[in-house]
Amino acid sequence: MKKFEVYRNIRKRAMIFGLPVSLFALQMVSVVASLLVIIFSFSFGIILSAMVFNAILFVALTRMAKNPQLLQTINAFPKSISNKRNSGFNYEED
Repeated sequence: MKKFEVYRNIRKRAMIFGLPVSLFALQMVSVVASLLVIIFSFSFGIILSAMVFNAILFVALTRMAKNPQLLQTINAFPKSISNKRNSGFNYEED
């Protein structure tokens, strides 16, 4: 009988329209904001500029998603924080 292991980190690699979930959320916030701008302004130029802005943002986000080096950030905080004095002795190493 075949055994399958459980994949618990499926949300880390989930994609919607070719974007990771966090970048897709950013795109949807931009779409909702542009819809609000379109509703409260009655200019054809603003409607076209909102559509062009959303298209450019989508292309930029998909390129950023395909090149993961652009999205990686250095961790600013250490893994553990302690207020003990550093005596200079390493007890783990022989």
